[in-house]
Amino acid sequence: MASQALPARGARLGRAVAPGRVPRAPVPAYRDQDRGATVRAVVLALPGGDALSTRRRSPVAAAVMWPLARHLVRAGAAEGIAAHVVHYRFRGWNGGHAHPAEDAEWAVGEAVRRYGDVPVCLVGIDMGARAALHAAGHPAVTSVVALAPWLPDDPDPEPEPVKQLIGRRVLLAHGTDDDSTDPELSYRLAERAKKVNREVCRFEVHSAGHGLHQHRAEVFALTTDFVLGSLLERPYARPIADALAAPPPLGLRMPLAAGFGRSLNH
Repeated sequence: MASQALPARGARLGRAVAPGRVPRAPVPAYRDQDRGATVRAVVLALPGGDALSTRRRSPVAAAVMWPLARHLVRAGAAEGIAAHVVHYRFRGWNGGHAHPAEDAEWAVGEAVRRYGDVPVCLVGIDMGARAALHAAGHPAVTSVVALAPWLPDDPDPEPEPVKQLIGRRVLLAHGTDDDSTDPELSYRLAERAKKVNREVCRFEVHSAGHGLHQHRAEVFALTTDFVLGSLLERPYARPIADALAAPPPLGLRMPLAAGFGRSLNH
């Protein structure tokens, strides 16, 4: 997708996520961070949405991403990690228009405009996960996290693209009890992506539903370890390193162990 100017009712970045609190109201317009802070890398959090809708973006969906974004900033702020929640133009994917994917790509360009030539990680859930995967082709994107990605059951006219993932580090995670988005579809996508890019892994969150709430602490720890490892070249926790190195299906059906993050073995 080529970057393009958006209409007046366009996408935007929320203000930079602070590590100390989660706003109760919709995020206000962007305000510059402390000019003295050096930003080395940016995380863009992409909320979920609907298959078809041209209604205005949902502040509730955006607010769902704040706890994870705050967790990431808290872990990486000292090393220059900044994060923003992306606010879409519309609530829906809207077929071939793929509006959230366009908005995600615009957001990457906007992050580079604000912060300079910094690496960007896209972290999305549900429809936002699909948007993250689609927008990974932007040159500034170095890594992608797709949580419980919403994917089409019957892709038309062609399968989901994966070539844009070449050269990126990619993590997918999906609850095995997800009854909103099919975990087998994310496995098949990961399998196709792994054929063109060895740096792909996928974790299965056993007994977790669509929101991954049952194992929120482990999902946050997994995402944080992967994001900071990818953006700051930290060593990955051993389960992630093993999943990236393992051939399919092992590295694409890696179980997310209970307690992940409390006693990581690097």
